[in-house]
Amino acid sequence: MIALFSLTLVVFASSLRVEAQDSGSRIKVYANRGDNITLPCGLEGQSSMFGNRIKWTKLEDDSTETEVLISMGLHKRTYGNFQNRVYLLEVNDNDATLVITNLDLNDYGTYRCEIINGMNDKNVEVDLELQGVVFPYYPRLGRYNLNFQDAEAACLEQDAVVASFEQLYGEWRNGMDWCNAGWLNDGTVQYPITKPREPCGGVRTSAGLRTYGRQDKSNSRYDVFCFTASFRGRFYYLIQPKRLNFDEAVDACKRDGAEIAKVGHIYSAWKLLGYDRCDAGWLADGSVRYPISRPRMNCSPTEAAVRFVGFPDKKQKLYGVYCYKPQP
Repeated sequence: MIALFSLTLVVFASSLRVEAQDSGSRIKVYANRGDNITLPCGLEGQSSMFGNRIKWTKLEDDSTETEVLISMGLHKRTYGNFQNRVYLLEVNDNDATLVITNLDLNDYGTYRCEIINGMNDKNVEVDLELQGVVFPYYPRLGRYNLNFQDAEAACLEQDAVVASFEQLYGEWRNGMDWCNAGWLNDGTVQYPITKPREPCGGVRTSAGLRTYGRQDKSNSRYDVFCFTASFRGRFYYLIQPKRLNFDEAVDACKRDGAEIAKVGHIYSAWKLLGYDRCDAGWLADGSVRYPISRPRMNCSPTEAAVRFVGFPDKKQKLYGVYCYKPQP
């Protein structure tokens, strides 16, 4: 049984939510992309006369660790993508709380704090969860055409990253049902089923995540599940006097001081902002989609969803366009 207890920390973002689990050895922090957040860690009791050695690492899905920050007295060093974005809060001599500024999609995951002082050593793991949405994706080439490296690039092009098992599992618990297998960031291939049926593992199987296990990252080809989070900008359908082909759609957004929106933008706006528009529009990958958060006749009558029209001929003048204007 999980025991919750009070936890004191400095909060930099109003969207930050913290839960402490077990006996304080594991903590969950919830935040949005772009937030500045704190990952709590510290010792109780008196400080050692020799000071504390503090090491923060990020635990990756392939069981490796990425160094984030190491502190030994006045000497501190940050690493990789965390350089110039992380520092220790240091409210007192025993405080090892880590501050991460301007969260991005790759910051999601589990972090380990190690404090060594020769008297009261401590290890704490903190799960950093980003508020976001998982969406299935395949490019114009069609289904089952992506090896793992292609999958990573495809998500990145759509303002997203390859989703984790935990993220896909969370979407499944919220009702996601998709009968095409896709890569996850641990190199496994899975798909979520809430309504068992014959073409999707059989009617006698239980609902859940179907898995093909780990696959050859170079030679195996599947779709991908991408994860994106909230954005800092404006997503909108651009009102035009006539329908557009793809090139005209790109130019129309540019003339409006924006860029043509990506698939990640439309999913984020739909899931996190409740965006609803019953007009099919071009997106940056050449697909045509529209977001429905209020199901109604002729507009996704049975469920809220981002409706996928397809990858039409880019010369067709049949659709509008969705634009994205980043926040200055």
